[in-house]
Amino acid sequence: MIEVKNLSFYYKRNKLVLDDIDCMFRKGRIYGLLGKNGVGKTTLLHLIAGLKFPKLGNVTINLSYNANGIENEISYTPQERKVEFLQDVFFLNEEMPESDFTIEQMEKYNACFYPNFSAEDFNNYLQEFEIDNKKQELKKLSFGTKKKVYIAFGLACNTKLIFLDEPTNGLDIPSKSSFRKIVMKAMTEEKTIIISTHQARDLQNVLDSIVILDKTKVLLNADAEEITKKLWFGIEEKVSVADKVLYQEDNVAGLAIVRENKGEEESNLDVEMLFNAAFLNKNLFNELFNNKK
Repeated sequence: MIEVKNLSFYYKRNKLVLDDIDCMFRKGRIYGLLGKNGVGKTTLLHLIAGLKFPKLGNVTINLSYNANGIENEISYTPQERKVEFLQDVFFLNEEMPESDFTIEQMEKYNACFYPNFSAEDFNNYLQEFEIDNKKQELKKLSFGTKKKVYIAFGLACNTKLIFLDEPTNGLDIPSKSSFRKIVMKAMTEEKTIIISTHQARDLQNVLDSIVILDKTKVLLNADAEEITKKLWFGIEEKVSVADKVLYQEDNVAGLAIVRENKGEEESNLDVEMLFNAAFLNKNLFNELFNNKK
């Protein structure tokens, strides 16, 4: 479990990036981290991963380990950057590092830092991405192909914490489908995956929970089940004021809408429409969802 408590961070004292935010990320779940450009999504991931240090507040991460049938929980503070913590974290930046290595060499020289790395998983994920030749030089690959290599490697590390920053940028449509498949294959009850993205629809069917950042605050932190219990997503031919629509947009079948779910009707979460509804109804969202949980 990851607990962010009273966290504040700034690059310049008079310009807060994150201001006294609280949020929690549980194991066994895939989180979508959403927000407008420059809102602090990448910064939050850096703070959780120990790549940046809080100005105020703290991040605490509890990881469970099973030895000889006995489960033991260890608490870490990311900024301490303990080796046993770092070997259970994989962070994929939006921009790929420059490298003269071949895929094969990259695997050889980096896998040793991750005790649970699986060469079999890496090969399987590469095959899912239709990458068959590991002797290719990374610097000669296209941006999208290079990203697929690093995604495959990161998931094959089998760390308990996986942070992916805009992973679908640069991927074509078939590769986005493959990405969803391997994320689901790699997921276990012991892992927490946080995906920062602007491409909400690319991840529509893999996210268990949604966190939305608004300026320096957390606007929403809720599980998909809770969201669809309190909000209804669907298509209507027409709407009235009585429907209390939170967001609507034209659709070939009528009007795609988000409204309060007063009758516990079932619907499918639309992440992009949720995002738009949240920013149009901030006060209501604060009432419906306790973003301090």
